Amino acid sequence: MSADLVLVVDDDPSTRKVARANLSLEGFEVLTAGSAAEALQRLGDSDPLALVTDLKMPDRDGIALMDEVHALRPSLPVVLVTGHATVETAVAAMKRGAIHYLTKPVRYEELALVLRHAVTGERSRRELTRLRGELEREAGFDELVGTSPEMRDVLALVEQVAGADATVLLRGETGTGKELLARALHRRSPRRERPFVAVNCSAVPAGLVESELFGHEKGAFTGAVARRVGRFEQADGSTLFLDEIGELDPAVQAKLLRVLQEREFTRVGGTAALQVDVRIVAATHQPLEARVREGLFREDLYYRLNVIPIRLPALRERPGDVPLLMEHFLGEFARRYGRVVGPPPPEVLAAAREHLWPGNVRELRNLCERAAVLGWPAVAPLLTGDARAPASLAAFADLDAPLLEARAALVERFEREYLVRLLTQHRGKVGEVARAAGIAERNLYEKMKALGLNREDYR
Repeated sequence: MSADLVLVVDDDPSTRKVARANLSLEGFEVLTAGSAAEALQRLGDSDPLALVTDLKMPDRDGIALMDEVHALRPSLPVVLVTGHATVETAVAAMKRGAIHYLTKPVRYEELALVLRHAVTGERSRRELTRLRGELEREAGFDELVGTSPEMRDVLALVEQVAGADATVLLRGETGTGKELLARALHRRSPRRERPFVAVNCSAVPAGLVESELFGHEKGAFTGAVARRVGRFEQADGSTLFLDEIGELDPAVQAKLLRVLQEREFTRVGGTAALQVDVRIVAATHQPLEARVREGLFREDLYYRLNVIPIRLPALRERPGDVPLLMEHFLGEFARRYGRVVGPPPPEVLAAAREHLWPGNVRELRNLCERAAVLGWPAVAPLLTGDARAPASLAAFADLDAPLLEARAALVERFEREYLVRLLTQHRGKVGEVARAAGIAERNLYEKMKALGLNREDYR
């Protein structure tokens, strides 16, 4: 097996020589560079698994170099070394993305230990990226971006349980990607040849949930002018995803329990029992245990659903995945809108790592879409704490364009930002968005179509 390649950057030739000798004895292959500019050139010519850089250098400091490196390779592990350590500098370095901070004279046994851990993680990340490329083609893991231990655990569990028919309960905050994970489970299962069927239990009016799930016979109620096949029948032989299961009406909960126990149901207004072969994947952002104690959710149904629980971590619990997610989403929107989208400036990337992301991955995705449409100057204040500062109109409009053209472009950008905010706030519920905006649903649909907005992206 070839030695792990690391890049060492220091402006002192003797330090570089000693580092090469000691790290080579520890089993590493070592590249060296005498400046930040040379380091970036080396990075373009080679593929190191980690970077070690001095903090103080003539052309730019190690933190500035780290920012430039992470703009090119967001996940590359960086270790900073300095002869003048302060707590403030160490904290700043770690916040900006360094994995470790050492003082001179360097203890190479310690540095080697840090690098072994770093390159092992980087190798795992690259292997996971390679495997994800294969899974994208056959299993639909393309949106499940992340190499943090939390996400690796989730994906490993998906691999374990996807082939079984056991019921899965996905737990996690809104915006963490529960439906994406449900689809990945389906695509990795023996049922993947059949269509994946999804129902958002919170989006269906209470009086129609039973008909939505189980179907109805002609004449079952006013307006039932024909037989309707429900979601369980549609999902026969496949996977049925029940999103926001905690919102399900108690009366329907009892009928769902019967289906899970007996594998059969009756259409609304019907008498014949229909048998189905359905794998259930349910999801909730609510603490179901608390709803059971409050009498809002059946305890027996809870235990039927909670066979294999999978918890999706909040984005704030895996900040190391933020650069990868940004890279992924920026690429997606660059292709969608047919434009070049530059990487986030270093201060934006640093702020993104520190942001709490209450809307999780969905919030980050929306921010990247804003950046693709409006540019980083319009987005940066949302992360850097300067959101209330008045922005220059030039950041949003082309002041060199003809008046009508510039105004039309500015109005389109405003409408997109306005509707994206409402769609996020109301989780893609078009009726609620229309009421909040004070426009008719038909007009809203037309506006969303014109702007390329899809309500499913915000659920």
